[in-house]
Amino acid sequence: MMGPIAQPAAELPQGCVATAVGQEPPHPAVPARLDSVADITVVIVNWNAGPLLRICLEHLRQQTLQPAKVILVDNASSDQSWDLPAELKSWEVLNLQRMDSNLGFAAGNNHALQQCATEFVALLNPDAFAATDWLAHLRAAADQHPRAAAFGSRQLCHEAPGMLDGTGDCYHASGLAWRQHHGQPQTPAHLQAREIFAPCAAAALYRRSAVMAVGGFDESYFCYHEDVDLGFRLRLQGHTARYVPQAVVHHVGSATTGGQRSDFAAYHGHRNMVWTFVKNMPGPLLWALLPLHMAANMAGVAWLALRGQGRTALRAKWHALRGLGAALRQRQTIQTQRRASPLAIWAALDKSWWPRPRAHD
Repeated sequence: MMGPIAQPAAELPQGCVATAVGQEPPHPAVPARLDSVADITVVIVNWNAGPLLRICLEHLRQQTLQPAKVILVDNASSDQSWDLPAELKSWEVLNLQRMDSNLGFAAGNNHALQQCATEFVALLNPDAFAATDWLAHLRAAADQHPRAAAFGSRQLCHEAPGMLDGTGDCYHASGLAWRQHHGQPQTPAHLQAREIFAPCAAAALYRRSAVMAVGGFDESYFCYHEDVDLGFRLRLQGHTARYVPQAVVHHVGSATTGGQRSDFAAYHGHRNMVWTFVKNMPGPLLWALLPLHMAANMAGVAWLALRGQGRTALRAKWHALRGLGAALRQRQTIQTQRRASPLAIWAALDKSWWPRPRAHD
């Protein structure tokens, strides 16, 4: 990932719980567990996160339910962010792995997933700071919803804790995707657990076996939209995803990619949205929704052109077209192995008249 680093506004208190307009409502009790060490591996993919990585790890160390292992994949950072203080280096569950080059978010996570032996894997961005009971609530939700393979967090804006960074990923019938409730003030309605299309992988828990069965992240994406693509493929296999509002993180967001409006984010987001639609949309829906998808792409190019990013948009779509051959080959495998019906996928899509696109994290 590329771009300038957004500096943290202030380090959060230990519990990382000051959130809403007013006082944070009390969290429901987490079901008691016999073990204080979870069957969870936490994976963090870092690239030039600066001091944010240290803050992230310090919050992770304070979890009431400790992970069995933490794999920190450093994608050849040049800012020495991987050179942690002694107290973090001595954390017995931390496994630091430095790459020779920047593999990207997708490949970095896949590299770690290959080494996981736990039932669950939690993904956490280096600019996401978890409340102390984050893992405990995600793990409890996994017990309560055995059909679900993915669990998303309530992400709060780090610099404006009363504002939501997101409550899960939404996928529109046009192929647009966005983080639900991003930038909205937090209300009691956002404290209700529910099914979502997919979690934002900045702070999410997955059943490792389900993720491995669908091939993990698509490494050709590099980053952006890769969590939506993974969530789509899990759903095609009959899995669901849940939003767990009690699992709270404070998220800086796009801290190492230049921001959500950067050329880097625009290019990868607009290229990868094409591949996600082509690979995953079941046949009857693909042909029915293709005109809408093409219209969404043209509207996206026009919108980026108005922002002065027309060349970036055209380059993204051109590269998306050049990659269609590979996407279609992947589609053949994905659709052959599909278990969910087109009606089930249709039911999971957002069908609002005016979708709310957003840049990914």
